[in-house]
Parts: sequence; structure tokens; C-alpha cells
Amino acid sequence: MRFAPEAGAALPLLAAAFVVAALLARFLTPAFRRFAIGIRMVDRPDERRVNTRPIARGGGVAVAGAFLPVALGLLVVNALADPAIVPRPAIIGGGQLVGLLGGGALAVALGTLDDYFQIRARWQLLTQLVLAGFAIVMGLTITTLTSPLGSGSIQLEGLPALLFTVFWIVGMINSINFIDGLDGLSAGIGLIAALTLGIISLTAEVGQPFVALFCFALGGALLGFLRWNFHPAVIFAGTSGVMFLGYTLAVLSILGTAKVAVALLVLGVPIIDTFWIIVRRLLAGRSPFAPDLGHIHHRLLDLGLSQTQTVLLIYGLCLVLAVLSFFLSGRGQVYAFLGIAVAFGVVLLLLTRRGLAADDLEAEAYQSPADAAASDAPDHAPDHASDHAPNEPTGARPPSRPG
Repeated sequence: MRFAPEAGAALPLLAAAFVVAALLARFLTPAFRRFAIGIRMVDRPDERRVNTRPIARGGGVAVAGAFLPVALGLLVVNALADPAIVPRPAIIGGGQLVGLLGGGALAVALGTLDDYFQIRARWQLLTQLVLAGFAIVMGLTITTLTSPLGSGSIQLEGLPALLFTVFWIVGMINSINFIDGLDGLSAGIGLIAALTLGIISLTAEVGQPFVALFCFALGGALLGFLRWNFHPAVIFAGTSGVMFLGYTLAVLSILGTAKVAVALLVLGVPIIDTFWIIVRRLLAGRSPFAPDLGHIHHRLLDLGLSQTQTVLLIYGLCLVLAVLSFFLSGRGQVYAFLGIAVAFGVVLLLLTRRGLAADDLEAEAYQSPADAAASDAPDHAPDHASDHAPNEPTGARPPSRPG
């Protein structure tokens, strides 16, 4: 792995972006937590939840509140410098930057509506399609894919390019959504993915230090948020965090088409978990959005791991995949992803055969009969309505929550 010649000049700005975004998120998160509790935007215990105390939702607002100002500041500083500290590639236009930053702001706004009003899954899907459509209108489309069948690449144009872009953005959002089941899990995976995409952007093969600026700013924002979101969490990312993180990671990988394969590999755990969980739910005659305790992190908890051990183990898997992405070619990354998908399915099958649950998951992990009428409820959305405002969350939190 060789770095691009201009990567060295970008390092001070990259470090500044990471540190400033981390500090902003570190101090914004507790402030927003107090606000969320004040307006009753909390994750409450109920009959299909295992948490025993209310936890503030909507932490994605704090992450976006750290990332977006830093990203805008980077653009201003870079534009005022003569010559620019990190030249903007000709393939990245103003519309695409609006798609990244404006779309991120729109994602967190739409997600916050769900954090407060608990929108049904069908409307959540509609908001995801709106985000994908916005990105496309702003010029963000996937036109080149690494071919797994040989050297070269697959060129997409017209309707296939548009459909694949929508699939990529909506799929990324839902992959982050489905893995968002333990304290710090989605934010930590997002941190690893953002830094990996940033480092890949600095290599000679990709040569996009300009994109790396946004990747490191996002990584810093997630690190600052993790101070409050890691176990025992005092705030959850919520749908605002899921929408913002999924959308932003999807767009950052699109800005350099060579990074789509990287994102596919680094985010292999949540993407493959999403694939297998949807397959299992459909085979069981359930809605793919019906909440249960069948995700990989729940299976690891069933094996006796603590919540922290489970999260750290999944972090470790993502780090291994990140390292692989540094040394594999685009085609090698695709092959690695396919191999991991098969291995993942085998592991889930073995865990189920050990008695961890095929029947129990069907009988107990899905929503209660009272909730069945609302079977299209969001995958991890709790009911937040209450007759009174919650007190500050207190007490111990159990090891997991359905997601």
C-alpha cells in the first residue's frame, strides 16, 4: 500500500478535522441528551424490550452537529488557502458536496422525526428512498463496479446505475439500523469504516485526500459520541444516528467508486448480518422489519459473552476486514466479502443447531401479539409515549436490546 504524494500535505488538516470533531461531539452529546430527556425523546422499557430504564434517543443529532460544521469549516479553510491545501478532484463538483453535507443534514432531520414520533417502517423506508433520490439528483451515482469474474470493471449507466445507487444507499442505512442493537456497536463500526475509507482515500491507487478530510471528520465525531454511547450507554444513536451514519458512509464510498468494494468489505459484518436476518425472517413468514433477538450480536450474548465482550469482538472482526482491505485488490475484496458471507451463514447455522434458539426466537423474540397488528414497526423502534416526563436515567442496564 503506497500513499499518494499529496497525502503528506493533508495530514495536519486531517488531524485537525478528527480532533475538533471529536471534541465537539464529546461536549455536544451530553447537552443534547438533556434536551432529549426534556422532550421525552427516550427509549422506554416495554414488553419487547430488555432495558429497565429510559435512555435518551437521537444521539445522531450530536454526531451530525459535530461533523457538519467541521466539514463546512474544512471547505472554507481549504478554499481560502492559495494554493488549496488539499486540491478538490475535478470529478467532485459542488452538487456532490451538497449531496454529502445537505443530504446528511436531511438524513438526521428525517431520523429525528422517527426518534420522537416513532414512524412506521413503511414511512421510514420512504424517507430512505427520498435520501437516495436526493443523492442522485445531486450527481451521486455509482457508475463503476469491480468485476468479480475477471480483471477490469463493470460499467453502469442509465437506469441500472440509478437502481444500484438506490439499493446501495438504502441497504447501507438498513445495515447500520439492524446492527444497532448494543451499546456503542453501530458507532464503533462506523468509526472503523470511516477511518478505513479515509486511509484508503490517501493511497496512490485512489488518490483522494480531499475525500479523506470528510472521512476523518466523521470518524472524530463518532469517537466523541462513543464516550457517551459505549456500555453503559447514557444515549442511543437512534434513527437519526442510523440514517445519518448509513447515508454518509454510503455517499463517502460513492465519491470514490473504488471505495465501494472497500465499504462492502469493512462493513461486511452489518451487511451480511442484515442479509441473513432478512432471509431468516422471510423464511419464517415474518416481515423483514419485525424485531427479534436473532442478530449475530444476540447470538454471541447467548454464548455467554458480556455486552462489552460482544461489541469488542465485532470491532475486532471489522478491524481484521479493514486491514484486509488495505492489501487486497478490488476483486480480492469482493471475493473476501463473498467468502465471509458464506462463513457467516455457516456460523449462524451452527449457533442455531447448538440450541440457541430456532424455536425460542420464533416464539419469544418477535414482538408480542399486541404489537403484531403493527408488524411493520421499525426494526429497533420502541414506544416512547408516556403520561409524564422521565427522570434522569438511573440504574443498571441489562446486556442487550432487540434491534
